[in-house]
Amino acid sequence: MKLAEALQERADLSRRLEQLQARMNLNALVQEGETTPEDPDELLKEFEKDAARLQEVIAAINLRNAQTVCDGRTLTEMLAERDVLTIRIRTLQDLVTHASGTAHRARNSEIRILPSVNVRELQKQADQLARQLRRLDNTIQELNWLTEL
Repeated sequence: MKLAEALQERADLSRRLEQLQARMNLNALVQEGETTPEDPDELLKEFEKDAARLQEVIAAINLRNAQTVCDGRTLTEMLAERDVLTIRIRTLQDLVTHASGTAHRARNSEIRILPSVNVRELQKQADQLARQLRRLDNTIQELNWLTEL
C-alpha cells in the first residue's frame, strides 16, 4: 500500500467514526416499549473496531513519514513546514485584507484612516510563500504516491 492510500484510508476512517458517533447518539434513547432503528451496542462495536484500525493506520503513517527522506529532510519535517507556511500565508493575507479596507469619510475634514503596514510588500511576501507552499505540497504529494507504507 502506498502512503497516499493510507492517508485516504485515515480520512475515510475518521469520517466513519464521526458518522458512527452520530448514529449512536441518535439511538441512545428510546421510548419505553419501543425499539431503536439501530442497535447502539452494535454501532459501538463497529466504532471500536474502526477506532483500532485508525490507530494502526496513523501510527504506520507517522512512522513512514519519519523514515522517508527527500533532499536531506524527512517527510515529517516537510509536513511541519507546510503547516507553518499555511499559517504564515493566512496571517499575511488577513493583515493585507484588514489594511486594505477603506474608511469612508463624509467630509474631507474628517480624520483619514491609513494602513499602518506596507500592503504591497506584505502581498508580495504572501505570494512568495504561496509559491513555496505549492512546490512543497507537490513534493509531499509525489512522495505520498511513491512511498510504500
